[in-house]
Amino acid sequence: MHDDVAAAVDIAVESELWKTEPEAAATVRDAILAAAASARGPATRGEVSVVLADDAAVRRLNHDWRGIDKPTNVLAFPAPPAPAPGSGGIAAALLGDIVIAYETTSREAAAAGKPFAHHLAHLAVHGFLHLLGYDHDSDADASEMERLETKILARLDMPDPYRLRAHEA
Repeated sequence: MHDDVAAAVDIAVESELWKTEPEAAATVRDAILAAAASARGPATRGEVSVVLADDAAVRRLNHDWRGIDKPTNVLAFPAPPAPAPGSGGIAAALLGDIVIAYETTSREAAAAGKPFAHHLAHLAVHGFLHLLGYDHDSDADASEMERLETKILARLDMPDPYRLRAHEA
């Protein structure tokens, strides 16, 4: 399905809680490969490291890196830019790291009435897009990111994750 994509996905399960979701690693891998195929270009070439963690680990990372002392669903840590070709530096093949918290993901999926796998795929795509430089700091940026997330999830036969929000308004 994703044979033409140059992204490699390395997944580490760091919390026993993820054992309750045996398809989690496959869901994350498929979501990131679909995102890489949709985004295309040299920015998608490289390795993505994903850690499936618990709220405590994500809370520590969120505190240490963002100064926010609470867990969150997903954190993305883009790798530093690779040296320019011919500059004598070693080209980095790492796009960055994504860390996903089990308990927060589970709570949010239940609260939204979504299947866990759908919410997990959305978070993986969201984190991957952050690695590529997408953000949601402004309304225009958020709209662009949400449009791309919806398109990628549709490739995985998953519904628009923002659909309910539009109907609630």
